[in-house]
Amino acid sequence: MEPNRQMWRKSRQDNALTLVGASATFRTDRPPAARSLRVTSPDGEPPDYAQPTLHYQDLLLFVPVLLFSVIAHEYAHGYAALKQGDTTALMLGRLTWNPVKHIDPFMTVLLPAMLYFASGGKMMLGGAKPVPVNPRNYRNFKRGDIIVSLAGVFVNFLLALLAVVLFVLVGLLGRAVPGASSTLGIVQAMMLIAVQLNLLLLAFNLIPIPPLDGSHVMKYLLPPAWSLRYQQFGRYGIVILILLLYMGGGIFNTWMRPVLALQDVLFRWVDPFSLATLRQWLS
Repeated sequence: MEPNRQMWRKSRQDNALTLVGASATFRTDRPPAARSLRVTSPDGEPPDYAQPTLHYQDLLLFVPVLLFSVIAHEYAHGYAALKQGDTTALMLGRLTWNPVKHIDPFMTVLLPAMLYFASGGKMMLGGAKPVPVNPRNYRNFKRGDIIVSLAGVFVNFLLALLAVVLFVLVGLLGRAVPGASSTLGIVQAMMLIAVQLNLLLLAFNLIPIPPLDGSHVMKYLLPPAWSLRYQQFGRYGIVILILLLYMGGGIFNTWMRPVLALQDVLFRWVDPFSLATLRQWLS
């Protein structure tokens, strides 16, 4: 049975519904770490990469990977909730790979556009439509809440590792079939973007600022009185995140340092398997 509008409103008013969503932020005034891959040119010298710009070529590679990564993140939340005993996401039609179901007019479209133009192209922050879950249906409230909250970032981590494996396999295929190396270079570029995006989604969503996923773990580490105030603090979460990204670059960079270090290790490991045609898609 699908819940009607009245039941949906009541769930929200009773605070029985927790919204769990994926967010991503991008500082467009800095070269993406994917461009640190030491792809060599035919003469053996590492190429100099230009500052990133939002060219149509970049969007064609970037947007499909972003959509898939964010949808996988959201699907993981809903699927984990289902396994913990909550069917809310399933009944509301959110356990789907249809991207339209995961687009939020404000978080997915308006907010990124406004921040991009307001910051002069230096920053974008956006997110998908949060997956609705009802923690009261979990077989174990605390354990279920933590599992559901971390399911999205866990899937992003798996996708980053899968992208590394596919990068290597595509590189081996390109060397075995030289005639396909041009097309396979595009695939390798998309795999690099997938590594970068999914590690970014992982780290960003673990920031312990409500309503990000990390806050659903942090609240259980605080004394009950502090935890309540901490969750109430979530109504200002988006504003605080924007201020942190715009003014607290040092804090944000420190938080991101572990995943950037992991990203660098992964890129160095796959470097020997890169195709010569990959270079043109990273410049």
